[in-house]
Amino acid sequence: MPLSSGFALPEFQAVRDLFESFLGNDPQYSAQVSVYRAGLKVVDLSGGAHLAEDSITGAYSCSKGVAAFVVALLVQDGLLDLDRTVAHYWPEFAAHGKEEITVRQALSHRAGLLGVEGGLALSEFTTAAAARKLAATAPLWRPGATFGYHALTIGIIMEELCRRVSGSTLQELYGSRIRQPFGIDFFLGLPEDQESRYRDVLYAVDPGQPWLDPLGLEGLNGNAAVGTVMELPNHRVIREHGMSSAGGVGSAEGLARLYAAATTGADGGPAFLEPETVRIMSEEQVWGLDRTSGLDNAFAVVFMKPHPSRNFGSHRAFGHEGANAALGFADPAYDLAFGYIPGTQEEGRTPGRAHRLAHAARQAAASAAQAMPAGTYP
Repeated sequence: MPLSSGFALPEFQAVRDLFESFLGNDPQYSAQVSVYRAGLKVVDLSGGAHLAEDSITGAYSCSKGVAAFVVALLVQDGLLDLDRTVAHYWPEFAAHGKEEITVRQALSHRAGLLGVEGGLALSEFTTAAAARKLAATAPLWRPGATFGYHALTIGIIMEELCRRVSGSTLQELYGSRIRQPFGIDFFLGLPEDQESRYRDVLYAVDPGQPWLDPLGLEGLNGNAAVGTVMELPNHRVIREHGMSSAGGVGSAEGLARLYAAATTGADGGPAFLEPETVRIMSEEQVWGLDRTSGLDNAFAVVFMKPHPSRNFGSHRAFGHEGANAALGFADPAYDLAFGYIPGTQEEGRTPGRAHRLAHAARQAAASAAQAMPAGTYP
C-alpha cells in the first residue's frame, strides 16, 4: 500500500519509489514533492503525518528565488537595469563608499552588507526601517572583491529596489502579476484566510543555534543579536509580511508551478518570462568559496546555481534552496520545474533528499524524452 498520496505518471515512477523509500525508512518523515515537465504536472506527492496535500509551510530562502521572479519582471519591463548602480535608484544607499555598487553586484551577494550592528528587530523587516539602516551601513569588504551569502539583507535590497522603481511593494507585485494570475500556491504575505493551512516547521533538534558573535560574519548574516533564523516562518508577523529573504510559505506544488510558469508556461499557458530574461537572470555571476560560510557556493542574479556540493540540476538550472532543505528550481535542459518542502528541518547539502529526488526526476525526464516528446502526455 502506498505511503504517499497524490500521483506520479508512469514515466516518473522512480521519483515516487524514492519518495516512498524515504517515508518507509523514517516514520517521522513528512514532505511534499512536485515536478512539472514542459509545463505539465507529472509528479505531485505528499507523505507523512505532518504535511497533507493541502498543507503549506515555511520554505526559508526558497523565498529569495520566488522574489527574484519579481526582479526579473522589473528587468524585463525595463524598469531595472542590472548594471546601473543601486544608488541610481536608491540615492541614500551611496553612503559609506557604496555609490559604485551595481544592482548586479548587490543581487549576487557581492556588496559586503551582511547585516547591521545590533541586528534588526523582526518588526523592522516589515517596514522601511530595515532599508534605512542598511543604506547607512558600511560594507564589510570592498564591494565586488569577493562574495558572501547575504542571508537576510538581499531581501531588503530587492524589496527597496522594487519600491523605488515601481512604487509598489515586491509582495504586491508578486501577488498581482505572478501568484494570482498563474495560480501559484506559494505566498509572499500569507492572508489570514490561508492560516489554517499553515504547519509550523518542525526541528529534529532544538532550533537554537550555538552562540554566534553578533559582530562576526556569521552573526551579522544570521541577525544573531535578535534571534534564530530558523524560527522566522513560524512567526505570524513574518508570514503575514512575506519577508522576501526567508518568510515565504507554500507547497511544493506551488514552487514547482512557479518555476514552470516562469520558464515553459504551466498547463498550456504562456511563460511569463521571455527566454532572454531567463538567460540574463540565470547566468552565473560568482562561484567559489563563500566569504561568509567558507563553503563552496555559486549564484546567478539572486538564484543559486548547481555546483558539486549542490548538484540539483544541469548547468542551465537555477533556483534556490531553503535552510530546512526545501528546494525549488527550473532546469531548461530537461524541461523540468521542481519543488520539494519537508515538514522537519533537514540537512540541505548533497546527498540530501531534495537533490536525490531531483536527480531521479532528471533521469526520468531524460528517459521519457527518448520514448515520448515533451508536452505529449495525456
